[in-house]
Amino acid sequence: MQIAILLYDRLTALDAVGPYEVFSRIPETQVVFVGERRGPVRNDTGSLGLVVDATLVDVPEPDTVVVPGGPGQTALMSDGPVHEWLRAVDETTTWTTSVCTGSLILGAAGLLRGRRATSHWLALEQLTGLGATPVSERVVFDEKYVTAAGVSSGIDMALAVSGRLGGDLLAQTIQLGIEYDPQPPYDAGSPAKAPAEVVTFLRNRSRFVLEGAE
Repeated sequence: MQIAILLYDRLTALDAVGPYEVFSRIPETQVVFVGERRGPVRNDTGSLGLVVDATLVDVPEPDTVVVPGGPGQTALMSDGPVHEWLRAVDETTTWTTSVCTGSLILGAAGLLRGRRATSHWLALEQLTGLGATPVSERVVFDEKYVTAAGVSSGIDMALAVSGRLGGDLLAQTIQLGIEYDPQPPYDAGSPAKAPAEVVTFLRNRSRFVLEGAE
């Protein structure tokens, strides 16, 4: 089984690395980092490099696709090689997935029309213009399309998909192996729980406000 994780410049690292840590522990599974060209890409802060090991052409039929989000998503909203690849591989994938604003890329490629989907809370309403129905949930399944909310929810998505691929025992074993037992020191992980001033601060600094991202 082959799982392809799309990489591009200015992605959010955990969007890709979180699912990688889960999926790489499924027996007899190859996880490949794929992109338009081989070599390093930089994350959204520019401080971390991840390496594209295979080009889009090299990976024509992955079983599962993961599209991470991040500010670099904005550059991938126009039709081009990434959209063409996503549409092509989607014809044979078992699961087509995204994390954070990666769902906007899937939507822009035309893969979420008429489907329920989620994204980072700051970008959620952007899905409407892409033909999807926004859902404020951490992980959303709509047939083989699985979208996760912001950043850390990619771990939840990968565990949920792992359970569908190999059963609950496998997914629970992976969860225990990576000791994924969240006990955050603050209860501010969603706009429904965070203090109003924190929500306002982040909303005002959002790239969707500052850059008018689509």
